[in-house]
Amino acid sequence: MNTTTDLILVGTLAAVWLTAGLLADTLPAARTARELRRRAGALSTMVGAGVAVFLAVPVITGLLPGESAAPSAALLPAVPALVVVTVTARRLTQLRRGAATFATAPLTPVPPALRAAAAHPLVATPLQVTGLATLIGIPIAAGIVEVPGADIAGIVLTVTGLAVLALAIRHAVRHSRLNLAVLAPIGRRRLRPLPVTQQRAEAYAALPDEPRPVAAPAAPAAHEVDLAA
Repeated sequence: MNTTTDLILVGTLAAVWLTAGLLADTLPAARTARELRRRAGALSTMVGAGVAVFLAVPVITGLLPGESAAPSAALLPAVPALVVVTVTARRLTQLRRGAATFATAPLTPVPPALRAAAAHPLVATPLQVTGLATLIGIPIAAGIVEVPGADIAGIVLTVTGLAVLALAIRHAVRHSRLNLAVLAPIGRRRLRPLPVTQQRAEAYAALPDEPRPVAAPAAPAAHEVDLAA
């Protein structure tokens, strides 16, 4: 058994995915759009490197003589890594495109919607679960734990399941908190009736003035004499 080669391969795999998980945890902490775009691009590169190491494990162990435990150790993080490739990678692409809209103003603070998208549980959780699964593969590659049939395997899987649940809850809570910041401006504005003085008054057309009656000539006084008569 090539224990040294197995440890190098599985250790490299663990280092790549653990680094990706730590970097994913810092995405919502980006201050500017340029910083968010740079972190999302670096995280996409780390995901590509992790997939490359996955593919290199069976190729290298197949070329070397003797048995190898590295393929068995690499099978543990295969399922969460598949979620990363199919779901997380697409979300990282959306984050890069969203941050790229501020290319003309790279120092613009990260909008609350982009920050909440960066904190989505499907971004960091699959990466960190993959990193934890690669850590479990190190004892397998060293020959300390044999799979299947090891008594300690059940304990390790139980602890890993609890850790996965804790990570999912943590990221869900953070995502919900950041979503409240997105909806905060809407909640601050309340619809109130306008005061009477500001309401639009109805305009009525004024009626034309009625003609004034012509006054009748005054009757002559009793002492006045009509000369015309």
